[in-house]
Amino acid sequence: MSKKNYEQLWTVKGATLSDKSARKEYKLTQEEILEGINEGKLHYRVNYIYDNPWFRLLRSDVEKFVEERHGANHLHVIKLKTELKQIEKEIKALKTQTQSLEIRKAEIHALLEIKKGKE
Repeated sequence: MSKKNYEQLWTVKGATLSDKSARKEYKLTQEEILEGINEGKLHYRVNYIYDNPWFRLLRSDVEKFVEERHGANHLHVIKLKTELKQIEKEIKALKTQTQSLEIRKAEIHALLEIKKGKE
């Protein structure tokens, strides 16, 4: 990979994640992340929020690291669980939106019935 392409990875949406997100999403420990950084397997940048440092990691590096450390099956299961969680979240949001629309629909029907009765 050329240096220019490598640098562009840091700006692509979804290509990076925080060390906290890596711990949560890929079930890594902070010690494993630090080992990966020290071994040169995880590229990182240090960012700060309110003077608190955190690591920004390349998602592709994290996935390779997890696959190497825990196996391809582990990574595949994690990806499927993440996708399932996202689908469930979207379904919940759509159900909430549907309920709101059903309530508004009933209100409009009631208003139409009132208007019809006055004619």
